[in-house]
Amino acid sequence: MSIRHLDRLLSPASVAVFGASNRPGSVGATVWRNLRAGSFAGPVYGVNPKHGSLDGVPIFSSAVHLPAAPDLALICTPPATVVPLIAELGALGTRAVVIVTAGLSAQQKQAALEAARPFTLRLLGPNCLGLLSPHIGLNASFAHTDALAGDVAFVSQSGALVTAVLDWTRSRGVGLSHLISLGDHCDVDFGDLLDHLASDARTRSILLYVEAIESPRKFMSAARAAARNKPVIVVKAGRAGNGMKAAASHTGALAGSDTVYDAAIRRAGMLRVDTLQELFIAAETLSRFRGNRHSTLTVMTNGGGAGVMAADAAAREGVTLADPSTNLLARLDAVLPANWSHVNPIDIIGDAPVERYAQTLSALLADESAGAVLFMHAPTAIVRSEDIARACLPLVRSHASRVMSTWLGDNAVAQARKLFEDAGVADYATPEEAVHAFAMLQTYRRNQQTLMETPSASRNAAPDGASVRATLAAAMAEGREWLGEQEAKALLQAYGIETVPTLAVAATAEAAVEAARGLGYPVALKILSRDITHKSDVGGVRLGLCDEAALGKAACEMLDTVRTARPLARIDGFTVQRTVHRPHAQEVIVGASIDRVFGPVILCGQGGTAVEVVDDTAIALPPLNRALAHELVSRTRVARLLAGFRDHPPARLDALYDVLIAVSQMLADLPQLAELDINPLWVDEDGALALDARVRLSPTPVSGAERFAILPYPAQWVRAQTWNGRAIVVRPIRPEDEAQHRRFLESLDAEDIRMRFFTTRKGLPRSELARLTQIDYDREMAFIAEATDAQGGAETLGVARTVSDPDNVEAEFAIIVRSDLKGRGLGAMLFECLIEHARRRGIERLVGLVLRENIRMLKLSAAMGFKADPAEPPASGLRRMVLELKTSASPPPLSA
Repeated sequence: MSIRHLDRLLSPASVAVFGASNRPGSVGATVWRNLRAGSFAGPVYGVNPKHGSLDGVPIFSSAVHLPAAPDLALICTPPATVVPLIAELGALGTRAVVIVTAGLSAQQKQAALEAARPFTLRLLGPNCLGLLSPHIGLNASFAHTDALAGDVAFVSQSGALVTAVLDWTRSRGVGLSHLISLGDHCDVDFGDLLDHLASDARTRSILLYVEAIESPRKFMSAARAAARNKPVIVVKAGRAGNGMKAAASHTGALAGSDTVYDAAIRRAGMLRVDTLQELFIAAETLSRFRGNRHSTLTVMTNGGGAGVMAADAAAREGVTLADPSTNLLARLDAVLPANWSHVNPIDIIGDAPVERYAQTLSALLADESAGAVLFMHAPTAIVRSEDIARACLPLVRSHASRVMSTWLGDNAVAQARKLFEDAGVADYATPEEAVHAFAMLQTYRRNQQTLMETPSASRNAAPDGASVRATLAAAMAEGREWLGEQEAKALLQAYGIETVPTLAVAATAEAAVEAARGLGYPVALKILSRDITHKSDVGGVRLGLCDEAALGKAACEMLDTVRTARPLARIDGFTVQRTVHRPHAQEVIVGASIDRVFGPVILCGQGGTAVEVVDDTAIALPPLNRALAHELVSRTRVARLLAGFRDHPPARLDALYDVLIAVSQMLADLPQLAELDINPLWVDEDGALALDARVRLSPTPVSGAERFAILPYPAQWVRAQTWNGRAIVVRPIRPEDEAQHRRFLESLDAEDIRMRFFTTRKGLPRSELARLTQIDYDREMAFIAEATDAQGGAETLGVARTVSDPDNVEAEFAIIVRSDLKGRGLGAMLFECLIEHARRRGIERLVGLVLRENIRMLKLSAAMGFKADPAEPPASGLRRMVLELKTSASPPPLSA
């Protein structure tokens, strides 16, 4: 289930309380009182066989005696009664239930789900506080107070935090659209509510308190969709958790569960904050200041101390203070005393009259180089704060997205603060809070931009699948958990990752010397043992061996050292590796591991033997492309070294990105891949070179595309076909297709644009183009027909897409073919692909809204088996074409 009947849960027309009571302190009494005390306009029924009436209102003995089936039922009765009540309510026609009752066993929760399933009845809880929808006066909870109506939705796994947030929001005048306690969330969860709230007109921002996610792919799909529409801000508990299991690889040790949550929240375009206070500060910032597009900040203040505090906060938060331009300095010199600061922060001096505030703010807002402006004022006896605010109101009203304010103090500035807030300005209590809010906005914007970036294509060749499968199968057949060094490097090579030439030899000095003769000196010598993962920890690595004498001596010493350190370890031999001279190379680690919630994850950072001590790594969820790989690398400190310094030229970062993409592909292709370390990976101006690698296998599948939290590119739908004697490829669209898709749309006639988009607008903004090419393959599909043009480049001939509802019940289709190619059967070919894909996805119904004058599309859809919905009113100008996939046969192939 997903969004089915959530309207009955959050906006019911009638409510019943099972267990309504007048017993002081009972949950049933509190829920009954809250419902009755609110302004909810619909009928509220009480059900309790022990009462004939409560508060003068008739009480019913059971559900069957109710005058009508309630939209929403709240169950506050003992655990043993819950499952029978759900079955009874479902049969009556109720479609949403809040199980306030706590103490249900796992078996009782499962029984409740099974009782609800035949009726698609939705369950919130059990063990939850309930919910509030202030816009309809609904307080279906046992909270201690009601909520103000507003446009912020809050969803929490903690009931205690719901009551705390209620207090916090009421005291600060913050209004809520919905407040929902998930409890044990046996049915309705974060994914369901994100899907619903994303399209809720009353909700402008969504706040989440998360303790754990249980359906990661569903959550990620819903979160990515919601975050494209409105801000989604998350408090995730457990940053300092101690539940991370011991791991054998560096990557496993470094990829803690909280860092993976960070990666998931970032990938979805959401913003993570650490406290409830930050949660609402971020909501205020994104509500009022979200339109700001400046990355630098100018601080305007009437006190030097406040300015210094703001500048210190900016340094801590990584916020760049704008350097005043020559023109701006001239404007400020004209309105400020000669002893003004002449730097940012702009100190206008404590004796500033009203006019100086307005003139300074006007100069700053007239110069784009000033960036965003933090307006700060500490009260003085020279001029009233309210007068300053009124003088500046015309400026801030017209530039609210560039101005944030801090009115320092309390009563003396209260009216001035209110004037600015009423004008739409985001206001903060302290300079540090304002700068932190600006930093949070920058983080949010970076997360959003990641969703909108146009990736470039990787140059990775298709992997040698046969050799990889043979290598893994041999290791699994022998019962080995770890691949040998040679096998691990062969795996990397199969995926296009360059490795250092290495030979495996017997555990004798003579064998090592013989191998070195073929490789050439200097060489590195490493112990080869299936029982030793970190070779350097036991003296199993020697570097820079320049001749036979040094190598022979090192081999003998290494055997003694390793056998002393690990007497039970099996020594399989040595590996001899040619020493490569790359003086500018930086040591990087690239790895993969399996998170218990989000599945496969990828790590990148500064490598070497001290990787855990250096602690410079970043985590990302696969699948990756170059844009996402770039974002991952940019979050590490080693990225600054890779950018070049002194005599070190910039490294070839695209080579590092391609290694990350190759690892992403391994995780998709190899279900047995449990952990991977490439450490060190040398990266310099010549590319990337893997010196060492460790690979751990699992006897049961732990990886693979089906275990990704984000469904990867569905390559199985790429098909080479012949159309009208021309070789074409019909394939799912990729993010990398944005430029090609823009050219396709620009080639269409205006009338074809109108038929497809119901508008004559030809150019699409960047955000819409990104939305058309960066799709969620778990909920959408867009097939493009692609051919080679006269210049040898790729061109799009047509595109057909579906977008399914979160329940996977109904999908809406749209098709458009290049204007000069209509009537040649290409649309029918694409339509057949859509229908086949929808059937395989289990979608029940395909629908399309077609303009009544679009005769060609109406005929094509009818030929494909679609029927016009007679319920669509003629006045709409549309025909709703419907194909019931579960009852219709596959249409015959069309030639036109």
